[in-house]
Amino acid sequence: MPQPDQPENLQSQPQIDAVLPVPLLYRDAMMLVIDKPAGLPVHRGPQAKRRAIPVLTDYLDALRFGLPRKPEAAHRLDKDTSGCLVLGRHPRAMAELNQMFRDGRIGKTYWAIVQGSPDQDEGLIDLPLERRSPERGWWMKVDPAGLPSQTRYRVLGRGQGEDGPLAWLAMEPLTGRTHQLRVHCQASGWPMLGDEIYGNAPRESGPGLQLHARSITVPLYRKREPIQVEAPPPPHMLAALRVCGWNEGG
Repeated sequence: MPQPDQPENLQSQPQIDAVLPVPLLYRDAMMLVIDKPAGLPVHRGPQAKRRAIPVLTDYLDALRFGLPRKPEAAHRLDKDTSGCLVLGRHPRAMAELNQMFRDGRIGKTYWAIVQGSPDQDEGLIDLPLERRSPERGWWMKVDPAGLPSQTRYRVLGRGQGEDGPLAWLAMEPLTGRTHQLRVHCQASGWPMLGDEIYGNAPRESGPGLQLHARSITVPLYRKREPIQVEAPPPPHMLAALRVCGWNEGG
């Protein structure tokens, strides 16, 4: 296996999944990119403590690859969101990555399946967001007095589901508010399929949140091209993606 200081894109090596706790998509001296499974919290919040469920931090020791420190998540993904998650491998890497995320220099593209049919094939959602109430924790709402929040979207495909039209979107958050993509979709009239909070999905037997961090672009090194990593769509989204025209071989 290449040494940790050599950039290594691992997306074409599925056999590595058999020996690691989560699929590894990219590794170099500064960072890892993993494919976080849906349902796995990144940190042990109050809900994870009450239910004693596994979290990503339980598995980080297996991702050291010879370094003395465990890697740390450089940003957040919601528990039910799958896909690309960046981990910094040491304090200097974490400082650089955190600053890049704060500055908006890291490109993120999500795939979502929404219930409904957006009128336009692409557009910009510009709706400020604020917390619903202190009692609702991280739940958010559109509020003119809230923080600026912008999402660019593009329709990749459309189809007809059992309960009505569906659309497959590529979404780029230009700001990083909590639940931004989910609230922006709901407020636009097409909530995400499987969303128990902002949509109409049942809490126990739904299809699972149809939101996937498809790709990430990290301009980490000045003298190299930006690092671009993609995560394959998760199993629970495949049926709806096919309905909307996704081709596994394309």
